[in-house]
Amino acid sequence: MTNDAHTGMHVAFRTDASVDIGTGHVMRCLTLADELRRRGARCLFVCRPHAGHLLELIGQRGHEAIALPALDEAARGESLDGTAHARWLGTDWRRDADDVRRALAGRAVDWLVVDHYALDRRWERELRPLCGRLMVIDDLADRPHDCDLILDQNLGRAESDYAGLLPAHANALIGPRHALLRPEFAGLRAASLARRAQGRLQRLLVTMGGVDKDNVSAQVLDALDAAGLGPDLRITVVLGPHAPWLESVRARAARMHHPTEVLAGVSDMASLMAESDVAIGAAGGTAWERCCLGLPGAIVVLAGNQRAGAAALQASGAAVVASRVDDLPGFLRDVSSPGGAAVLRRMSAAAAGVTDGQGAARVVESLGAIHA
Repeated sequence: MTNDAHTGMHVAFRTDASVDIGTGHVMRCLTLADELRRRGARCLFVCRPHAGHLLELIGQRGHEAIALPALDEAARGESLDGTAHARWLGTDWRRDADDVRRALAGRAVDWLVVDHYALDRRWERELRPLCGRLMVIDDLADRPHDCDLILDQNLGRAESDYAGLLPAHANALIGPRHALLRPEFAGLRAASLARRAQGRLQRLLVTMGGVDKDNVSAQVLDALDAAGLGPDLRITVVLGPHAPWLESVRARAARMHHPTEVLAGVSDMASLMAESDVAIGAAGGTAWERCCLGLPGAIVVLAGNQRAGAAALQASGAAVVASRVDDLPGFLRDVSSPGGAAVLRRMSAAAAGVTDGQGAARVVESLGAIHA
């Protein structure tokens, strides 16, 4: 697929970030938008300005960002309409569809990309007349869609999981081979895998999501501080710049027995992961980043919809699942033991086999092929 297939293509994204939703949906859409722009497409985002939104970041990345009308608390109370994550929308799907229709009025949209657990076939049918094609990004396989293309990048997912949920003509991109990772992860993959041969634990990375609304980061630090780990250990915690517990985590880090830094709004996560030996993280989009770089570690499940993905990663050998934060010290002591180096090397190799970091390019090629 040449760049010409995408030149002049107009792509609109409907996605949100918030304290409840987190940042992952917008961030992976930004990765896709950046790759589309690199190939000549123009992208715009339509987002509701919930608390914790990322509209400014979208603009800083060079994409047009349209803010839907803000909603008062009374309107938010009307949002429950039967779908599992309906409250994340902040209103009912009909009003959201009307707001998006007004936001896109008069615009030529070749592809409308929808990444929102609160939206389903009803909303998509309403927006069909405004776009040439419609793509859905999903992780749940729990509701019907009216789309031309669906992306579910999760390990363990099968196309059959969407049986009866998609129109007959829809194309499906399934599995972490299609994970939406920024190009710097693939760029650092070889160097990161090479340093894994040492199989050591000296630099530990903690990434519990951009928002971490339940302050799991501080719970992890409590567990690590009581674990009696080796004296050479250095810890780095990463949070989003608007994480509600950021200052609390910084205060906890200052009391740690091991040198611990807290970084907010990291722009070069790939380098940070490549330089780390082990990670403690969630089972969201950063799991695929860790796998691309062969970074072994432990997963703390933050939401019910992450359980299946976390279990699949553990089954692959790429990570272990900590059912409780208090289980982390045992895992870290194991990989710090005399036989731990071999364990880390095996985990690294398994993680690297999950995804190569080229997923965004593959998805864009599919968009261009269907559009053509």
